[in-house]
Amino acid sequence: MKKLSFAKSLASVGLAAVCALGIVGCSEQTSDTPTYTGGVAATVNGVEIPEDKVTQAIQDIRAQMSLTEEDAWGQWLADNDYTPESVREEIVNSFVDQELVKQGGEAEGITADPTEIDQYVETMRGHYDSDSAWAEALEAVGMTEDEYRDNIALSLVSQQLQEKVGEGAAEPTDEEVLESAKTYVSSYDGAKKSSHILFEASDEAQAQEVLDKINAGELDFATAAESYSKDTASAAEGGNVGWDRLSNLVTEYTTALADLNKGDVSGLVTSTYGIHIIQCTDVFEAPEELTSLDQLPTEFQDSIRTMLQSSNQSNAYYTWLEEQRNAADIQINDMPEGLPYYVDMVNYSKTETSTDGTGVTAVDADGNPITLDEGAADGEGEAPAEGTAEGEGAEAPVAEGVDEGAEGAEDAAAAAADEAAADAEGAAPAGDDAAAEQPTEGAADGAQPAEGAAE
Repeated sequence: MKKLSFAKSLASVGLAAVCALGIVGCSEQTSDTPTYTGGVAATVNGVEIPEDKVTQAIQDIRAQMSLTEEDAWGQWLADNDYTPESVREEIVNSFVDQELVKQGGEAEGITADPTEIDQYVETMRGHYDSDSAWAEALEAVGMTEDEYRDNIALSLVSQQLQEKVGEGAAEPTDEEVLESAKTYVSSYDGAKKSSHILFEASDEAQAQEVLDKINAGELDFATAAESYSKDTASAAEGGNVGWDRLSNLVTEYTTALADLNKGDVSGLVTSTYGIHIIQCTDVFEAPEELTSLDQLPTEFQDSIRTMLQSSNQSNAYYTWLEEQRNAADIQINDMPEGLPYYVDMVNYSKTETSTDGTGVTAVDADGNPITLDEGAADGEGEAPAEGTAEGEGAEAPVAEGVDEGAEGAEDAAAAAADEAAADAEGAAPAGDDAAAEQPTEGAADGAQPAEGAAE
């Protein structure tokens, strides 16, 4: 099947991983599933995957990407090196992997906790101001609440399987961390570490009094944080919220921090969390040549080490999944005629794109063309995901876009595009790392699932 390649197209993550990300209804076929051609697309150890289930998934993807018109769909396929046959193959393989995950979970005695499923559903439902708005959001992405629950259940089983399989993954060595750090070190250049004291929005007078005492040298910043800050998590560490490159900080905070040099203290900074007094405690200057981990702050080392460990665990999981595929009795049947997503590709040719090496043409989630920076598309020089260092800013109220109901979704998206997944024969199974909790795109960032969600 097609290998996943983010550099080729954002949608290459989309087709096989939309099920994993819960963007469309990729769970069990129900009585509401339309009848298209009938028949069986594949069997996995005797378990049938209905052709109509595959067809409906593809139709839902088309609807999500605004590609319901035949010509728009055909052109998108051509531009992204797909055919109706390869799309079907990719989706069938994703359903095969889902079934292997189910069967693997059963063999290991792994089940999803109903209470945890309820919590995920209630968290997402809480984004909507009425039951009807919630039902409309589910309908818009082609699933019922029962299907949504099935996706979450599979997600949780998959997550537990990954943890179990990844238990024996090798920990990265210092040499491996150093080699990886050489790739990322330039992206850390200019990073700033900071501490803050957080006051309620109504406590401006007290905030100003504390600031005046700090500026006059009458009060130590760390002591003031411990005594006055409403952010109890960072207050215990003298207000430390870590490095800006490893944390999601609200815009007002980062804007103020950008103007500070090491040792500087800001004025009163107002954000949605209240009033901040910010101190820049360190600035990192990347060395011309990185030869030792000692040249990096420990937080950066930990972040890279965590990223590599996660990659090793992902590799172990995808190796396990590939072994399951090889050992399973999998029968994939020929593509039937009369499918609604079929178009004759002889009528479509790939749109001319830039060949000067300055960028990679792709499409966004709505099917609109965009241009990716070639280095970014290949993942060169990018820092590991924000907040990967354990405990780094995890509880700070300055974190932007935090959504408890979305925990694990970013990890799932990363896993879907992981190099190990790219090299695996099968696509990432639906619901990796609890990703299926999100019924639409963007949810990994805590975004509202669909229009009509409560503000």
